[in-house]
Amino acid sequence: MDITSYKTTEKKAQDEFVEQRSRFIGYVRPVKTEEEALAFIEEKKKQHWDARHNVYAYVLREGGIQRYSDDGEPHGTAGVPTLDVLLKSGVTDVCVVVTRYFGGILLGAGGLVRAYTKSAKLALEAGGIITMQSCNICRLSCDYNMYGKLSGLIPSCGGVIDDTDFGENVTLGFHIAPERFRSFEKQLADISCGGLAAEITGEDFFKM
Repeated sequence: MDITSYKTTEKKAQDEFVEQRSRFIGYVRPVKTEEEALAFIEEKKKQHWDARHNVYAYVLREGGIQRYSDDGEPHGTAGVPTLDVLLKSGVTDVCVVVTRYFGGILLGAGGLVRAYTKSAKLALEAGGIITMQSCNICRLSCDYNMYGKLSGLIPSCGGVIDDTDFGENVTLGFHIAPERFRSFEKQLADISCGGLAAEITGEDFFKM
């Protein structure tokens, strides 16, 4: 079944806190591929080469991939809780790295689970969870007399204008959800007396 929408994080971000002298830094980044996720993990490992642990988890739409690492923490106390936060939040195409600078006080298994869970949640909140929706990518050309009407019609039908080319005619590039495209087509035909039609040139996911 085709996925028409999914949740991910809007941007690369970080947040941190201190628990029993241990410093936990949560990083998040939206990623599209496993290569991007691994590059982000390696970036943080190099940045925090002196940290005791660089725990990570990532989830990808492509291939349904889910990966995690405890990076030296007791099994099941770090990577799994971090991954669990991603899964329970319903996000995908996301990588989280939690860096821990050990403060000299052992937190115990329960303390570690709580700390890594908290750090992953803080990272996701900092990155901002958004919904991406599958949309038709469209182009439409008109004369200058119709431009004003079209630039108002597209957003009123739920579309978003991405670019405008002012040449001999005006060409509008926009994206719109498939379920709203039919209504747009009908209204476009009405205002142009059937003289204009939008061309669907592709599809992609956009923040909605």
